[in-house]
Amino acid sequence: MLTIRYVTEADKPFWLSIDKHVTEAGFLQKVRGRFGYVIFRDQIPVGLFHYNVLWDMIPFLNLISIIPEARGHGYGKRTMEYWETEMRRDGYQMVLVSTQADEPAQQFYRKLGYRDCGCLILDHCPFDQPAELFMRKNLVGSI
Repeated sequence: MLTIRYVTEADKPFWLSIDKHVTEAGFLQKVRGRFGYVIFRDQIPVGLFHYNVLWDMIPFLNLISIIPEARGHGYGKRTMEYWETEMRRDGYQMVLVSTQADEPAQQFYRKLGYRDCGCLILDHCPFDQPAELFMRKNLVGSI
């Protein structure tokens, strides 16, 4: 059975084993602000996700990660559906995600109805990487 709940301080070892970019302060912000979630299969943690809200009006998924041995069972799709439902319930009209242009995750998001809406080029800087593709999904009607 798949369950999703807010991250707690007790989840820190699991969280840090997956999220290699978070600082101690950043982890605590996810806990206190309720912007982070842990995904469980039969009470065993198999993934996590967290988001923030841009301009106080657009939820942006920072990270979704399912451990390799739990992939391919629909947990990512069900987690995205959960998050979208939560964001819709909270009154948001649209959500954003991003992925590097060289990652296969863009196909995952497209299958879920996300549409390309731009990119960010980070070259010749401290965060040098392939283009970051941004994708959006409307949560209300068709705009």
